[in-house]
Amino acid sequence: MILNLPNILAIFRVLLAPLMFWLLINANDFSGVHISWINYFAALVFVIASVTDFFDGYIARTWNQKTKLGAIIDPLADKMLTLAGFLGLMMIDRANPWAVYLILIREFFITGFRVVMASDGVEVSASMAGKIKTVMQMIAIGFLIMQWQGGVLLLWIAVGLTIFSGLEYVMAYVKAMRNKI
Repeated sequence: MILNLPNILAIFRVLLAPLMFWLLINANDFSGVHISWINYFAALVFVIASVTDFFDGYIARTWNQKTKLGAIIDPLADKMLTLAGFLGLMMIDRANPWAVYLILIREFFITGFRVVMASDGVEVSASMAGKIKTVMQMIAIGFLIMQWQGGVLLLWIAVGLTIFSGLEYVMAYVKAMRNKI
């Protein structure tokens, strides 16, 4: 287990996720501080965490610092961050519960499905749709935290991309299994 810069950035993202969640669900508890300032701070925490997602992957690839720990912690950190955002936003009535439910179901399904794929010797790396899905989820979360117009539409676009990218995993697995026969 190597603790290199990409892994440190992913661990940092893991630590920022509950902070952002806490800020979202406790924003009304800060007496004397206008809620917009708490939103700004939650958004700042989210943006910093989101930027580490780009840099940990970039550094791992560019500096040849990919590790088994990184392969585990990077997607976990992504899910912790997006789920903290969506659950927190749902709890404060800024995100539609059905949208959050569909995203959660896909994330849990694909996480379990990747275990099945690995046990069958099928390696399916993240597709471009999966990467766009993650970016769209993060943009939607940012818009919803800041209560900007279009946040709800972006959330539903993220839901569509989330479901589509999940179907891509299933189709890639089916194709790989057919090729094994």
